[in-house]
Amino acid sequence: MRIADEFGCETIGIQYQQGLKDLLPASDLVEGTLNNSDRPPVKNAQGKVIRDGEPIPHFNEVDECAGLDGLFTYRVHKALGQPVENTLHDLRWGAFDESGTTDEYVWVFLISGSAPPAHHIGGWAGSDSLRQPGMYFRLGGGTLRGIAKKGEIVWSRVFVENGKLKMDLGRAKVIELPQAETERRWNETTKQWPIMHAVTYGVDREAMMARHKSNHIQVVYANSAKEADLALYTKAQLAANLGLEVAFCGTKADGSAF
Repeated sequence: MRIADEFGCETIGIQYQQGLKDLLPASDLVEGTLNNSDRPPVKNAQGKVIRDGEPIPHFNEVDECAGLDGLFTYRVHKALGQPVENTLHDLRWGAFDESGTTDEYVWVFLISGSAPPAHHIGGWAGSDSLRQPGMYFRLGGGTLRGIAKKGEIVWSRVFVENGKLKMDLGRAKVIELPQAETERRWNETTKQWPIMHAVTYGVDREAMMARHKSNHIQVVYANSAKEADLALYTKAQLAANLGLEVAFCGTKADGSAF
């Protein structure tokens, strides 16, 4: 927080697993807190609270263009009065729901750090912290874990291809699965990390994996499907105005084209 204040940083990135894993404990708990509007106050050298009641968009692993995507998302959602908390996730894997709750294909979005409690069922009260597995961080450190609440989200990915900045944008919903199915999915991935059960609109597994050059995906909630569509269009226009090549992926929630 103080580094961001001193140097005027709009976003903060931490060189994560391959940078600090052998030197320091994991920074997950701090990362998720940075991305959350409801967080403890931090004062600068002059005694002023830094960005009171606002997150500082954070991304871990210093992934290609994740900071740019997070900043775009934060500014657009703040201007539209939508939830500003956003995070990178790993696009881990997907499968049909074995509990039979839904017949849709459900992705497992999972990330070690940076997921804000605002995304979790119950917020801070529904979040906990477990020790990072030794295979990732030999010195430990706590995660910030929870189960993502149901709702409408916008997903995105900013990347460089053929020397050009590009942005993919799409829509999805987060669903809640029975605890037993959530536990199964957690146990088949990394139980210590926060999990999101996502259903992408109009983008199946093959299309997503063929298009996506990384296992990372940016996600943010909106208050309704209509407001999520507006947020998507607004971010697309902002990116296009700044010279990014924008691609809409999939469909709206009702299956209609963008």
